[in-house]
Amino acid sequence: MSAPARYYSLLPAGDVRCELCPRYCRLRAGRRGFCFVRQNNGGLLELTAYGHPSGLHADPVEKKPLFHFLPGSQVLSFGTAGCNLACEFCQNWELSTAQDFARMAVAAAPEEVARAAVQSGCASVAYTYNDPVVFAEYAIDTAAASRERGLANVAVTAGYINPEPRAEFFAAMDAANIDLKSFSPSFYRKLTGARLQPVLDTLEYVARETDVWLEVTTLLIPGYNDSDAELGELSAWIAGHLGPEVPLHFTAFHPAHRMRGVARTPAATLARARQIALSNGLEHVYTGNVRDPEGANTYCPGCGAMLIARDWHAVTANRLNAGRCPDCGRQLAGVF
Repeated sequence: MSAPARYYSLLPAGDVRCELCPRYCRLRAGRRGFCFVRQNNGGLLELTAYGHPSGLHADPVEKKPLFHFLPGSQVLSFGTAGCNLACEFCQNWELSTAQDFARMAVAAAPEEVARAAVQSGCASVAYTYNDPVVFAEYAIDTAAASRERGLANVAVTAGYINPEPRAEFFAAMDAANIDLKSFSPSFYRKLTGARLQPVLDTLEYVARETDVWLEVTTLLIPGYNDSDAELGELSAWIAGHLGPEVPLHFTAFHPAHRMRGVARTPAATLARARQIALSNGLEHVYTGNVRDPEGANTYCPGCGAMLIARDWHAVTANRLNAGRCPDCGRQLAGVF
């Protein structure tokens, strides 16, 4: 199954220029873009991954990670193949680099995905595993079908997308976790093959110009993006440009893809990063991929009371009263 893609222009000699993301791939007839799932078919751009999810899985929404969006609920998660970044450290590299659609376990139209979410008792659908930007049309259509059935929509993305498609994509979403992989332009250039500024632009757009609930994740890689200076700059930028109430998740790296020789992230590094971010004014900073009760729980930014307790991705206690702290009455930022 494939479908016409949007966001492209026709060039001389039957070439097309994909305008979905800042790569602006120019494709001759029959050629695919960097992401591998967008192809020039006789002067028309097609999304070859349309309707080919890499499996459908019900997960806790905390696994995305989203800690302030319908906590304790289930989300139906799926991705496709391909990606528009080339992260040396990709934790889902089997999907992001896949060029064989035999890997796709199922075929599912948007309506079928939405129906599966309802049947699984999920409150939302998540576009994840690989980056949903590259299958934007499929995600947008599935989001519309999901909303018709009362489901919310969640994007887990690196945010590498151009302004016009960005507006349509996030209009279809209710929540997003956006990866801010580093605060270093050279890190982005060398280790992801992309640029930092378009990601910052997406983060600001979502925070300032949409009603999408936003959380941010940074995977900490020892020796690459975990210095005190960079962590301070990153967290101060989030507090100043996105708002102190935006949750930030620091997650632990494990050796993968082309960085198998790099050590796992120590729990102490995550704890240090959390303290730096809190000292820069962020109200909700979490640690992930490690068992750390303090870094997993949600606390009231007003009185410090514990509001939501978690064990890994499981919510073990939720003291919120209509989204408010039962001790001081402060409204917690999020969707509850």
